[in-house]
Amino acid sequence: MGLTGADAKTVKPPDHAAQVRDMFARIAGRYDLLNHLLSANTDKRWRRIVARRLSSEIGPGSRLLDVACGTGDLSIQMFETIGGRVVGLDFCRPMLDIARGKTDRVSFVEGDALKLPFADETFDAVTIAFGLRNLADTAEGLKELRRVTKAGGWLAILEFSKPKSRSFRRLYEFYFTRVLPRLGGLVSGSQSAYQYLPDSVMQFPDQAGLAALMQDAGFVAVEWQNLTAGVAALHLGQRAAEAQ
Repeated sequence: MGLTGADAKTVKPPDHAAQVRDMFARIAGRYDLLNHLLSANTDKRWRRIVARRLSSEIGPGSRLLDVACGTGDLSIQMFETIGGRVVGLDFCRPMLDIARGKTDRVSFVEGDALKLPFADETFDAVTIAFGLRNLADTAEGLKELRRVTKAGGWLAILEFSKPKSRSFRRLYEFYFTRVLPRLGGLVSGSQSAYQYLPDSVMQFPDQAGLAALMQDAGFVAVEWQNLTAGVAALHLGQRAAEAQ
């Protein structure tokens, strides 16, 4: 199971960021194909849910930031659903090159999620999909996401999580730890990248643990919605005027 509460506040080794960047650069060309294949296209539905949920909280003229945007699928979905000005940020240039080839309606920026190149309180909403667990420091990453979110603005986190049904969890963990790394490695040519995926998910906090970290970082009205029986979860939180 995942870590919860304060136990989930971990700082990874100093070379973690470079290793993750290199890993994503190696698989960038097959990343979209594998996302859709290994999830049976469920990842597309999850992103639509994120965009629709945010559209109920913010208006069409809003400024939105998608951190760890990868090849840009969530950034594009947010623009299509909400409109406004959407910026996607990632630290892996090959992933960004693919994102830029998909649309000219979204601005894609190369940058570090722990040192965002934006002023305080710039965005009405900030999203991060399947990227928070890759940061070298989860708690510091949440604080940085809060910094660039306007007071009263929203943070949406889409991340793999922990199924609550014991029988389904066993089936899911078998697929996630045994089948997925082999398929991913075969198609991408990088076995280590798709072994990293289940390893990083298993070490990441569960739904309640992530909600607690968001509250510690100064977000209020924190809630989560399980997706596909808890395989993933959408967490939402609003930036309080001052850190809690």
